[in-house]
Amino acid sequence: MKFNKTYFIAGFIIALTLFFELSAHADEWDHSTTITFNQPVQIPGQVLPVGTYYFKLVDNDSDRNIVQIFNSDQTHLYATLETATTEREETTDDTAVTLAEQGAGRPDALVKWFYPGEATGIQFLYPGHTEKELAKDRQQTIVANQQPITDSEPAGSN
Repeated sequence: MKFNKTYFIAGFIIALTLFFELSAHADEWDHSTTITFNQPVQIPGQVLPVGTYYFKLVDNDSDRNIVQIFNSDQTHLYATLETATTEREETTDDTAVTLAEQGAGRPDALVKWFYPGEATGIQFLYPGHTEKELAKDRQQTIVANQQPITDSEPAGSN
């Protein structure tokens, strides 16, 4: 009888460990990320005021290109956006976003979002004319807790 109790206890401990392991990685599936902006930021269709926002991928097995943006405590949904995938050469240990500087009096536009450790990220889709303008604007990638990294200069600035 003691032999069976030992196996039962060992099995229970293994099952409990697996449960906690899966729970600890649950946020990786939806790439939940909290981002604080110290200036207004444009997203497709609107401008987010200064503040902290909760970004996540919609839990949809067939389409991993839908992002939802909430306030920090997830009580207000600001946007549900269709996006495209984008790649980067080097990964970072922290969240990274790419912003396009649109010029004086206009907020920077959020162009890309990369989850920590991922080479594949999210590219936000803007209407055709806006997309072309953003491609001409100077873009910089900002990694959480680090200095901005300049990605590209405006077209014709060489």
